[in-house]
Amino acid sequence: MTETPAAPQRSELPPAWNPAEVEAGLYERWVERGYFTADANSDKPPFTIVLPPPNVNGSLHMGHALNHSVMDALTRRRRMQGYEVLWLPGTDHAGIATQTAVERALASEGKSRHDLGREKFVERVWEWREEVGGTILGQMRRLGDGVDWSRLRFTMDEVLSQSVQTIFKKLFDDGLIYRAERIINWCPRCQTALSDIEVDHSEDDGELVSIRYGSGDRSIVVATTRAETMLGDTAVAVHPEDPRYRHLIGAEVEVPLTGRFVPVVADEHVDPEFGTGAVKVTPAHDPNDFEIGRRHDLPALTVMDGRGVITVKGPFEGLDRFEARPAVVAALREQGRIVSEKRPYRHAVGHCSRCDTVIEPRLSMQWWVKVAPLAEAASAAVRDGRTTIHPPELAKRYFDWVDNLNDWCISRQLWWGHRIPVWYGPNDKVMCVGPDDEPPGEGWVQDEDVLDTWFSSGLWPFSTLGWPAQTADLAKFYPTSVLSTGYDILFFWVVRMMMFGLYAMDGRQPFDHVYLHGLIRDQHGKKMSKSRGNGIDPLDWMDSYGADATRFTLLRGANPGSDMAIAEEWAAGSRNFTTKLWNAARFAMGNGATVERPLPPREELTDADRWILDLLDRLTSDVDRHFEGYQFAKLSEALYHFTWDEFCDWYLELAKVQLGEGGDRAESTRALLGHVLDVVLRLLHPLTPFITEVLWTTLTGRESVVVAAWPEPTGAAPDEVAAQRVESLKKLVTEIRRFRSDQGLKPGQRVEGKVRGACCADLVDQVPAVRALTRMTEPGEAFAASVSLDVGLPKGTVKVELDLSGAVDVVAERKRLAKDLAVAEKERAQCEGKLGNESFLAKAPADVVAKIQGRLAAANAEIDRIHARLDTFPQSPDARS
Repeated sequence: MTETPAAPQRSELPPAWNPAEVEAGLYERWVERGYFTADANSDKPPFTIVLPPPNVNGSLHMGHALNHSVMDALTRRRRMQGYEVLWLPGTDHAGIATQTAVERALASEGKSRHDLGREKFVERVWEWREEVGGTILGQMRRLGDGVDWSRLRFTMDEVLSQSVQTIFKKLFDDGLIYRAERIINWCPRCQTALSDIEVDHSEDDGELVSIRYGSGDRSIVVATTRAETMLGDTAVAVHPEDPRYRHLIGAEVEVPLTGRFVPVVADEHVDPEFGTGAVKVTPAHDPNDFEIGRRHDLPALTVMDGRGVITVKGPFEGLDRFEARPAVVAALREQGRIVSEKRPYRHAVGHCSRCDTVIEPRLSMQWWVKVAPLAEAASAAVRDGRTTIHPPELAKRYFDWVDNLNDWCISRQLWWGHRIPVWYGPNDKVMCVGPDDEPPGEGWVQDEDVLDTWFSSGLWPFSTLGWPAQTADLAKFYPTSVLSTGYDILFFWVVRMMMFGLYAMDGRQPFDHVYLHGLIRDQHGKKMSKSRGNGIDPLDWMDSYGADATRFTLLRGANPGSDMAIAEEWAAGSRNFTTKLWNAARFAMGNGATVERPLPPREELTDADRWILDLLDRLTSDVDRHFEGYQFAKLSEALYHFTWDEFCDWYLELAKVQLGEGGDRAESTRALLGHVLDVVLRLLHPLTPFITEVLWTTLTGRESVVVAAWPEPTGAAPDEVAAQRVESLKKLVTEIRRFRSDQGLKPGQRVEGKVRGACCADLVDQVPAVRALTRMTEPGEAFAASVSLDVGLPKGTVKVELDLSGAVDVVAERKRLAKDLAVAEKERAQCEGKLGNESFLAKAPADVVAKIQGRLAAANAEIDRIHARLDTFPQSPDARS
């Protein structure tokens, strides 16, 4: 019997899988053949995903790579299942990020946008977009994204611009858009309002200063980290039930340095347990204070301009806010108003996510969306099941947000973006212009602001399909099937799409399912950032390990709603998996694996054949179940362990034995190998598209696995007897291999042996396989067992006897074991010495003591193993077994 029996050599596979040589060519072939182009006139059921549009100026990061891998896996499977799949790509104009980048480029030329003027500056941004906008699209191709490039969209395309203008006018006419002065996040560097998602919060060192307002019985102490804003205080607030200040409610106290007197108001927002239980109220510079001001009809005094410079007449006028802060504290100290100072004082500070400038809460005239009726509809759509959130536990966070949503500030003080379609005319007239309306004539001026980027991206599920026109795409592919995105933008993007989709599309939800994945962190669980230097570029992984290994690594860690820690060695492990798959397929095809011959009837198959087919059926069902539940980590694990542990490590080895029998058995084994490999490659394809394409087309000779049929379970009843026999064989082979290793035999070394009790253990037909897999030859006439092993199995005990005569150099083995024994005994002595030291035990932490106890147990086990091994040798040191 040979281990690699002769067979038809029809494999055309090179010796090794080299993704860099084939991935790009394979991808372009898929695109050219139109596999990813959706047909709106097809009678197939639709499956739609719209790509969350990355910033046009961005590049692929690990979060993108994870989300794109998820979406590609979902769409590839549905395509194989016979759906008309549309995965629609596009990019976002990224108003503030893009404008900031272009302004930075202008600054390097010594210019500003104001030097160019609005029209020329916007032209410059479009030019810049043409230069850099294709970067991330090329990177998506490298990852293998099966998107419909013929439908590529950009949030400022003409059709999408019409969508924006249409819905703005509809909201405006319905009274759901209004203009009002409210507190917003303001970036003094970017000179614009920011959405909450554009603000990064960090714990910064600051100063907490306690200041006495008023004097005598009419005095009260407040604490603040922003002393400069006291110049705009219009009240002091206390809790209505706080007995310390009840006598002051309604009284007035003097604000130091200003000469103004302000009332003490009672408001339940105040926490009496925090600080002194009294807070200064600056309605124009704090969102909470603004609400207190509205409740108590307080005036709002703006004390700084958009650049963060103090505008109040007096000694602080013209100072930057961070220059004014210590100057104000110094002046208060000089007047004896400082009660206490705490520095450094760690507190949360908001920073502009684009330029890292500390944001300034600022009272400003802005455009707003009245969200109450829209949010109510968005809540109802999830509650009544039109949209399902995965994982379900994140639905509570969705409701917590959408049920308490404040009105949305949609205006931005930028030049790049969708300009607000409102015009101002004589006599304070205001006109909102729709896409089909002519702009008003002379004497009318358009609003200078543009819309928040989230406004246009909130229309993405239907604007990309041609809305407001009633297109074939809209009729076929809306509602979309799945939205896949990170949970971190659940509130900012998902909710906005829900609100706009339900509003514009007559109550039809924008997507049936929302899959929320977690954030990617480094191997220590830390958030990746440039400042930490712990970021990983997915392009580096693709260069080193290939796109398939990169994708598989990310999907293998993708548990719904949970953050994922990754490290490069995991990508290397995924590369090893693709190598294992390649080698297994190359062996199988090199030995005649085929899909051309039908499988023999089950009764003609071996136990190993029926076992692997049953496992394959179970795998197919499990993969389907995990796909439907968005359990990408579980389906990846199932595919990994079946492929590596069951197919490669066991069935291929058993198949070698069956191939060696020749005749019909060899032919049926080739059919089994081809069938299993075919199904595994199709199941793996959505996760690892490139290697499976090469292997499957080589195996089958057919066009492409991209358009192959998705596997389905056969429905055959599993053969429990065959499964039990194979599991017993696996245990027996594993124990013999371990025993051989303990005896000092090399893995490939052959020794004579006998297997007794196989009949009782129901393994009589498996003995040839056991011998082949354990390098055990038939015993000769002079066979004399020198060692033996008993293996308990469910159907009986098998006794294995081996003749090690001449197989082991006893002298050399005794010397090696003696060295190992000395090391283990030294370790035991050290551990016993520490654990016997009362002083050490009294001082050492519990986890340190537990670790030493574990080392002692391991040392004792090793000593016992070595003595047992030595006992198998003859007593004479010169003897050879």
